[in-house]
Parts: sequence; structure tokens; C-alpha cells
Amino acid sequence: MVGAFSAGCVLEEKTTVSQKDISSIINDKTLSTDERVEAVLNQMTPAEKVGQMVMIGIQGTQVNDDSLYMLNEYNIGGIVLFDRNMENKQQVKKLTADLQSQAPGKLPLFIGIDEEGGDVVRMKNELMPPPSAQEIGTTNDPAKAREWAKKTATELKDLGINLNFAPVADVGSNDRRSYSTSADEVADFVISAGKGYEESDMLYCLKHFPGIGKGKIDTHIDSYSVTADSETLRNEDLVPFKSAINQLTLDKYFIMVSHLTYAAFDKDMPASLSAKIQTELLRDELGYQGIIVTDDLEMGAISKHYSFEEVGVKAVQAGADIVLVCHEYEHEIDVYNGILKAVHNGTISEERLNDSVRRIIKAKLLNLL
Repeated sequence: MVGAFSAGCVLEEKTTVSQKDISSIINDKTLSTDERVEAVLNQMTPAEKVGQMVMIGIQGTQVNDDSLYMLNEYNIGGIVLFDRNMENKQQVKKLTADLQSQAPGKLPLFIGIDEEGGDVVRMKNELMPPPSAQEIGTTNDPAKAREWAKKTATELKDLGINLNFAPVADVGSNDRRSYSTSADEVADFVISAGKGYEESDMLYCLKHFPGIGKGKIDTHIDSYSVTADSETLRNEDLVPFKSAINQLTLDKYFIMVSHLTYAAFDKDMPASLSAKIQTELLRDELGYQGIIVTDDLEMGAISKHYSFEEVGVKAVQAGADIVLVCHEYEHEIDVYNGILKAVHNGTISEERLNDSVRRIIKAKLLNLL
């Protein structure tokens, strides 16, 4: 319960934004979307802004004291659901509705899930599990990816889930999660799936930038450095992401960065903590200006080598807009407090903070209201 982890106190006395103020701004149709984004941003405290940048997992199948504490004390902006949270459709509908009713400051929550298909599915006895990407890819018909994205989106939206962490844009993974070993074929299927989600008005996420197909160790377990040179990575692993950025709708999808290290781009830092990969490569070179989210910071590739207090800071400094912490409340609080402390002492600038929160608010205004 709350008492077990509440010692990780907020570093700033929380000043709650007037929900009436936020609601009136959100609903003011005389303002453009960008004007509403700026007006909401200007109403928020640093503590509230940091909360929007943290997406967490919760325990249990219903809203309880612990999840309420996390949402309201730390202004959390997003929740990711797992099988531990999901028993049946009616229960999940109630859970997501109850979570949204507690959304801090009246900005809706991102409520996400990993419903890729194949081996990575949730509540498979209640939902229609999609085929694996590999199985869809063997049809040689990218339209199948679009069809399955629309079917999946329909089911998830009915449960109150508004973000799917799919499709996988990796080339040649050995675990059935890739559409193909051909970069161009993966690109075709990823773009088709993305269009299916867009036609269904559901947020989605391309993963795992810049591609984990060449990884030899599962980053859930530990770190690994991809040895391929820059030319190979650009001609293979980056192709689906580059094609998607050029053809899909900017405000409709996220890009998740992996925990692998890519020596050709940054020999020292994993992608999730690398400014060279997130800012210089993904934003500056490839031109992506949407939301960047990290893979789960509790995975062994990160948690075995960094403290939770520092890792969220490093991710934000590198360019991440949302840090994902999926399991332990103590770790989620440490990540939040680490980022907030860095904002207070100037390690993370107000400008850097606002850049991310601006993207988050805009995505919520355009897709969740």
C-alpha cells in the first residue's frame, strides 16, 4: 500500500492547477490548437510538467490507494497496462474509466498497452490476438497489416485504451516480431499498419529505434552493443523509421527508443540515453518532431548500470519526451523525483522541459478529446 513507498517525497509542494482553468482552455474553440497548447502549458507547475513526462505501470485490477497516490501526488500523465491489470473486458473498461476520472489537471491520460501480436499480446483469452508480425509479413500483402491494425484498434478503444505500442519496425528480429528481413518490406508493412491505426483514430508507436534486429542479447536482461557500421544501419535498420517519418501523420504516433548501444552512432550510451541518437539522428537528421518514448527503464540493460534517480534525467537530456517505468512504484517515484530535482537545479532547462510537455499536450488535445 501507499505507506510502503510514499517515503519518496515530491521535491516541490504540489500546487494543483485549477481544473476549471484547464478545462476552459481545452474547450475554448476560439483558440487554435497551438494556442490552447501554450495556454495549458503556461498554467502548469514544474511538478505537473514532469508528471506528464512519466508513464507508469500500476498494480491491481482496479484503482486503489496506491494508484490514486501515484496519479495525484506525482501528476502522472500516462499508464501502461499489463495482464496483471486485466481480467475481462468489463473490468478493464471500468479500470480505464476510473483512471481517466483521476487524470491530473483534466488532461486525459495516455493509457497504453503492448498488443503487437504473436508472442506479445495481452488478455489473449478475452481479446482477438493478432498474428505475429512475421506471420503477417509472410503473406507478402502489406494491406494485412492495415486490416489487423484496424481490428486491434477497435478492440482496444472499446476498452478505453488509447495507445498501442505497435507496430514493430525492427528488421530481421529472430523472435517473430519483425515483418521481414528486408528493410523495404518492413517499411511497407509498418506504414500500412500505421495507416490502419490512423484510420481508426488510435495513437500508436513505432519501435525500437534505431532498430533491434541486430541485437544478440535481450535488453530485458542486460546491455548489448550493436557492431554494424553506420552505412549498414542506415541502409537497413533505419529504413522503416525513415520511410514512416516521411509518410505517416506526425501527431498520430510515438517512436520508442531501444536500450541497445549502437557503436557507430554513440559508443558510450544506449539509444534511450543518447543525445547523438535521439536528438542528432532522429530529430535533426531524420526530421522527426513527434513524441519520443523510452523503452521500460526497469529493463536490465538500464537498471543494472544506472540508478533510477539519474536515468530519467539522462533520458530527458538525450531528447526523450516520455520515460516509461512499468513495474515498481519505488522506481517510478525515483525517476520522477530525479527529473524534478534536475529541473529545479537547472540540469534540465525550462525550455527543454517545455519542448516535451508541449508535444504531449498537443497529442492529447488532437487525439484524446
